Amino acid sequence: MIESAVPPSVPAARAPRGRRHAVAAAGAALLLAASCGLASGCATAGQASPPRGEAAARAAAPTAADDEKAARTPSNTLMRPAGSPMTVIAHRGASSAAPENTLISDEVARRGGARWIENDVQPSRDGVPYVLHDTTVDRTTDGTGPIRGLTAAQLDALDAGSWFAPAYTGARVPTLAAQLEDLRVRGGNLLLEIKGRHSREEVARIVRLVRDHGMTDRVFVQSFDVDALRHTRALAPELPLGLLRSRLDPDPVAVAEELGLSAYNPAAGALATDPDVVKELHAAGIAVMVWTVDSPARWKELDALGADAVITNRPAEMTGWNAARP
Repeated sequence: MIESAVPPSVPAARAPRGRRHAVAAAGAALLLAASCGLASGCATAGQASPPRGEAAARAAAPTAADDEKAARTPSNTLMRPAGSPMTVIAHRGASSAAPENTLISDEVARRGGARWIENDVQPSRDGVPYVLHDTTVDRTTDGTGPIRGLTAAQLDALDAGSWFAPAYTGARVPTLAAQLEDLRVRGGNLLLEIKGRHSREEVARIVRLVRDHGMTDRVFVQSFDVDALRHTRALAPELPLGLLRSRLDPDPVAVAEELGLSAYNPAAGALATDPDVVKELHAAGIAVMVWTVDSPARWKELDALGADAVITNRPAEMTGWNAARP
């Protein structure tokens, strides 16, 4: 994940703040598991607690500020109660054990205990949203060229598995529609990253797919691109939003409030420059989802800081670590 400097469209803030891969035999076993039709359950976050005291009085006659806060703290927020484990989000699926951003990788992550899958969405030349991280297909398929320069038919013909291990030969680059349907049927939630700049029309097509598959209560949209988030908010106010950052904004809370975010999603290294920002964001009702962390030592640090969720290439390992934590 790479982010440029804070876009000029975001208002200025107050003041600056201080595999190699699995062997083919194991891969073949995972491929077999992924190809089966066994469905798994899907759990969503609980409803927020009803307001009390002064908050209850405000609820009787809500103000514009109350409405704004409610918009960024929907029922599927990832803010965790004190003492509960951090949410595990599988980065491009179980990308340390299977070819990233494939339905096989999603299934391996699901079987490893992850209830959330993170992806990257970009359109083909003819406007079909596909799940692919890079701007080109070169690294993760047997093809070449920019994804935006290839048609859906060309993308559908690519092998997206053999680069990782021979057992995965024949895995395909999934469309967003295919991934949404797989999650709907087999279980799981989606942290959907709108990758790079998208026009309003391109975002509208993503939103339509989410709605058409009945997944609005199981999709959380994130992006580095502020305009993509603004388009999503205008087109689908029911979808919670997260802003990805490779370094902290001078005032993350102000940015989150201006964009109507439910989560602020910094790189782990960025969060280390100002750990207190977690408490500040929580006080404003904003979750903190950190990327991309694969080390138990770092999981422990983030747990102590109060981070709500971690995006990781090792979802099964982190699920086990969560289960063993005191």
